[in-house]
Amino acid sequence: MTACGGGGDDDHPSPEPEETRAQDNRNSFAPADPTATTFAALAATADDTVDMTTTSRWAGVLQGSAYRIEVPANWNGHLVMYAHGYAGTENALTLSNPSIRRHLIQNGYAWAASSYSKNYYDVRAGVEDTNALALAFNRIAAERGRALAAPQRTYIIGHSMGGHIAAAAVEAETQTTANHKVRYDGAVPMCGVVGDTELFDYFTAAQVTAQALAGVPNQPLTNWSSISTQVTSALFTTFPSVPTATGLAYLSVVQNLTGGPRPLFDLGVAVGGSFAPVWGVFGSDGTVNGILNRSVTDTSRFTYVIDGEPAASAALNAAVQTVHPVPDANRLRRDGLRWIPKTAGQINVPVVTLHTLGDLYVPFSMEQIYNRRVAAQGNSGKLVQRAIRGASHCDFTVAEQVEAFDDMVQWEQGGPKPAGDDVLTAATVAEPTYGCRFTRNTLGPDDSATTTQLRAVIGQYAATCP
Repeated sequence: MTACGGGGDDDHPSPEPEETRAQDNRNSFAPADPTATTFAALAATADDTVDMTTTSRWAGVLQGSAYRIEVPANWNGHLVMYAHGYAGTENALTLSNPSIRRHLIQNGYAWAASSYSKNYYDVRAGVEDTNALALAFNRIAAERGRALAAPQRTYIIGHSMGGHIAAAAVEAETQTTANHKVRYDGAVPMCGVVGDTELFDYFTAAQVTAQALAGVPNQPLTNWSSISTQVTSALFTTFPSVPTATGLAYLSVVQNLTGGPRPLFDLGVAVGGSFAPVWGVFGSDGTVNGILNRSVTDTSRFTYVIDGEPAASAALNAAVQTVHPVPDANRLRRDGLRWIPKTAGQINVPVVTLHTLGDLYVPFSMEQIYNRRVAAQGNSGKLVQRAIRGASHCDFTVAEQVEAFDDMVQWEQGGPKPAGDDVLTAATVAEPTYGCRFTRNTLGPDDSATTTQLRAVIGQYAATCP
């Protein structure tokens, strides 16, 4: 009998090893607090129905990722995995608690969150490390002295890059190719990159149109630092809140790139703070900071529109650079997930998404892209999308997030499909009251100072919801 394993032979050669990339050689990441074994309980409020200090709270390190797990005394048997957003490029791996933490604990849900084992825009690591933590939940609980039954349901929620992780985690391709496989029962991606690499197409389109309108259309994208001052001064008197006449045309282009005319776009530019990060990523080589080896950027699908100016629009489209991707820059891998996992719409569990209308960093157009993909796969019956009248990136109230989560759970457990918004019909999206249906401006103790401030600004300048 011939033993299995080892090398190949001439008839059955071993496959070539997978190529490496810059991200694979970044090995200095480490948890910011590698010795943590627990974390603080939530501060009590007068409305709490559960003593927050009675939860089991465990912290530690799993396969290079920091983690937190919280299980209430009256656990309902359901586990919620939380995926945090982009954490930058530093070596310290940090954690975020879910913004609906209080609601989860008061209603008996356990939750867990991973720091992921690497920073940068590493959605592959985010999915794998979140899944690995979900699979280790019972073992960790037993090791900490609390034996628990296996979760009856496991849900996943996330913000921004974490929204990409949450959406990708329930995709058929992910569930087939991931090394750590988890069958989630439902997902709530919030302000998520649910158009995956098409986000980077938008960033590039925003740059090439800025350059063209500023009179430097043919400068290489990677030369941005040498022309950024010239382009910025051509388009803005004060960036980004006071555009020049040319800048007004440019912002019309950006509006159409990010989802079309809609409420809160102007406030998103003026006070939301989410367009400056877009400007900050100009100059990219298309590899997403070394997550890929070759450029994935594709602007060939865009026709740029300056509203009410057909001649100017035509001139812009004639002048602007077109950027094409390198074929298979984000191909399927043999060693696990794609380097940037896809959100192709191959879903078979309930998914409820939230997106703010004033978000220009991960724009509302992500929802339109995702809607079309899900529909193309015949899975629209599994998707509900909601527009929120927030002026910035991930600018949700806790009440909006709680409602989406509860509606997803009730739907998954046999209730009716919850209501959502039409994200595709241009006339509907442009209505002054669009987004009112699921906007909840009631603020509570866990709402951020940014959301509290911006909702007050919206109330001063935007149409009031009925």
